[in-house]
Amino acid sequence: MSRFAPSRLYLTAAAVSLGLTAFSVWCTLRWWPAGIAALLFAATSGLVLWLATRPVIGISRDSFTVGRRRIAWMKIRRVDQTGWVAPMVLYLTLEGGERLKVIYPGDAEASNDLLTLIQQKSVSALINGIPWPRIFGEPQEPARERAQEPAEETAAEGTIGRPSRSVKVLTDQDEAEVERLYQQLRTAGRFNDQEK
Repeated sequence: MSRFAPSRLYLTAAAVSLGLTAFSVWCTLRWWPAGIAALLFAATSGLVLWLATRPVIGISRDSFTVGRRRIAWMKIRRVDQTGWVAPMVLYLTLEGGERLKVIYPGDAEASNDLLTLIQQKSVSALINGIPWPRIFGEPQEPARERAQEPAEETAAEGTIGRPSRSVKVLTDQDEAEVERLYQQLRTAGRFNDQEK
């Protein structure tokens, strides 16, 4: 099981913010407008401390856990991203229409890893409104079922095993845009030197 705990940077930021709150309160005793800064620092430290105490997220082969709540991958119907990367905020729509907000206060790299795992394992879901097979290809069968099937030889490569499946990365509109840009570069003469 993969575990994603909140980043320790949030605890450090909360401590710094609490220190600035205390300093602003001290300044307020001598100059009352500093009370505005004290209120802002107090609100910031409360928010950052709340993020630092979010539950650990666990990813296993058959389920997704947030704290004590366990959700089977097959029960997730939608995975919708927001603009937030660090902390990562995303919405999961479950069977029955229940909507769950997942908040993961990690660094950008860990957030991207978690998002990728959630999207890859939610095989019954729409990923940002796009069906899962259109993004990742058809789901592969478990390894033990594949081992029971007879091996087939691919004539093109002469290897034994199942033919590899290609994963569709771009949408049809994106493919058309890439092709259009390629043709523009080609007509401008950018690729002529490399083709010779």
